[in-house]
Amino acid sequence: PGCLLLQLLSYLGACDRLLKQGYEEGQVEEAMEMFQYSEKKAAEFLHLLAQFNDMGFQQNEIKEVLLLCGNQREKALEELV
Repeated sequence: PGCLLLQLLSYLGACDRLLKQGYEEGQVEEAMEMFQYSEKKAAEFLHLLAQFNDMGFQQNEIKEVLLLCGNQREKALEELV
């Protein structure tokens, strides 16, 4: 039971830190789930998602490409273009 509580606190802390960076709650939760609660990978994904979104790409396309490319920026950009 204590281990589960620590995992929950860790998850909530990671979500809080990502939310403070300006990401939307729904996106943060989705990214954390997609990357099995890895804050680092979720943060990379959210950063790239925002970057590519600002470039005018469609969010659904961006998500798919980032997952396929493992958050590799250059490879994902190639696929999107």
